[in-house]
Amino acid sequence: MKFELPKLNYAYNELEPAIDAMTVEVHYDRHHRAYVNNLNDALSKYPDLFEGKTAEEILANLDLIPQDIRQTVINNGGGYVNHNLYWSILKPNGGGKPTGKLLEAIEAQFGSFEKFQEEVNNAAKTVFGSGWAFVVVNKENKLQVLKYANQNSPISDGLTPIFGIDVWEHAYYLKYQNKRPDYINNFWTIVNWDEVERRYLEAINK
Repeated sequence: MKFELPKLNYAYNELEPAIDAMTVEVHYDRHHRAYVNNLNDALSKYPDLFEGKTAEEILANLDLIPQDIRQTVINNGGGYVNHNLYWSILKPNGGGKPTGKLLEAIEAQFGSFEKFQEEVNNAAKTVFGSGWAFVVVNKENKLQVLKYANQNSPISDGLTPIFGIDVWEHAYYLKYQNKRPDYINNFWTIVNWDEVERRYLEAINK
């Protein structure tokens, strides 16, 4: 069993001007691909142990991963699933607000979409160094905004991520240099809320 790099649903240049074509190409075809390859290399040492398991199932049970490859799997398995999420919740000419059950949940949990957006922005802006700001569905089926370092995944904490902003420098530095807040603000213009809601509904109906 080998994990594969998922295909993008858009061309490299279709997220412009929020994210430029070169950043998408380097981020996807080099960084994301490297996580996939490194994950496959690590898991190949124990083929029988991981046969038939999804990357999410592997990350949900870190104690079952042999010690000699555990950190490699955390880093690269996390990088793989985090980026799968990232690319899937983006689309050309996205943005606006969510609707339906997701919007209801956001308003119930945070008071308004604007307050939710502010909390996500603050989390993304204040990640120290490399990491992510996630919106997750927690064990009580409530929405929660969390920061994670490096490529650590909320899945390993029993949480279901439905939205993530990658704030590693490779996600924005070619266009924005050190202006991470500008990248974060523009990120909202390409969010695919239909996909975020699909993930939300799937998570609460498990």
